[in-house]
Amino acid sequence: MPYGISYAGAESDYDSADVFMLGIPYDRTSSFRPGSGQAPFEVRKASYNFEEICFEHGLDLPQLNIFDQGNCESPFLPEDMIEEVKFFMAPAVKSGKFTIAIGGEHSVNIPIIRCFEKNDISLITIDAHLDSRDDYLGTIYSHACVTRRAAEQLGIDNVFALGVRSISREELEREDVVPHITSFDIKEKGMEWAVKKALDSVKNERIYLSLDIDGIDPAYAPGTGTPEPFGLDPMDVKNAIGLIGSRLAGFDVTEVCPPADPSGITSILAARFINEVIAVRSKYLS
Repeated sequence: MPYGISYAGAESDYDSADVFMLGIPYDRTSSFRPGSGQAPFEVRKASYNFEEICFEHGLDLPQLNIFDQGNCESPFLPEDMIEEVKFFMAPAVKSGKFTIAIGGEHSVNIPIIRCFEKNDISLITIDAHLDSRDDYLGTIYSHACVTRRAAEQLGIDNVFALGVRSISREELEREDVVPHITSFDIKEKGMEWAVKKALDSVKNERIYLSLDIDGIDPAYAPGTGTPEPFGLDPMDVKNAIGLIGSRLAGFDVTEVCPPADPSGITSILAARFINEVIAVRSKYLS
C-alpha cells in the first residue's frame, strides 16, 4: 500500500504477521459531530511522524511483524458493519494474531468483541462516557451502547470503564450498572490505582483495551465526536497501557474526528498510542 494508506512499519504478509491491523471507517450512528470515518486514513498518515522505536521501552525489543489489511467497507446499517468487521477480524483472532483496529466510531468495538470466546477476554474501555445504554437513537448498536453489548457477550463482571465523566440517568438507575471509575477519582488517586482496581474486578486474564479518544481531555484531543471536559491526560493512557502490560489481548482506538481538528494533533496522538501498544506487546514477548 502507498504512503498514508498502510500503517508505518506494516510490511508483513498476513501469514507471517504477529499483529493484524484493520481500519473501520464507520460513523453512521454518530450523534454530535460526524467525521470519525475519516480517521483510519489520518491516523495511518500520522504514523509516519514517529521513530521506529519507543526508546523508553528499550532499544532491543523484538520487531513485531505487522500486517495492515487496509479498510473494510463502511455500509449504512450497523448490522451490516458488524458482519463486515467480523469477516476480517474473526479469522485473525482465531489464528492468535494480536489485533489492532482503527475506527471509526466506538460502535466498531461491538463486532470485534464478538470474535472472542466469552471466557477468553475481559474488556476495559477508556472513555468519557459509560456507553451502557440498551439502545440509543433507534439502534442497539449505537456508539452509546458499547459496554452493554460487551456485557452481554462477556458478562458484566468482565467489563470495566476508566475515565468516565458523562453518564445518563438510565445508565445509573439500574441494577446492573457497568463497573467504572471516573476521571475525577483517577485525578485524585492515580491511574495505577484505577488500573489495579479494574484488573482486580474483571474475571478473565486477557484484556482487550478499547480507547475512545474522548476519554482524553479535549485540551489534548480536540478532534473527537463527543468532547467532554475534565478528562484524562495522555500520560494517564500511556501508563494504563503499560500497567495492563502482558495481559493485553487486542486494542482499538476510536472516535478520532479529523474534521474537528484541522491541526491533526488528535490523529497524531492516536497513532502514538498504537505504537505504545505495539511496544508493550513486544516487550512482553522478548
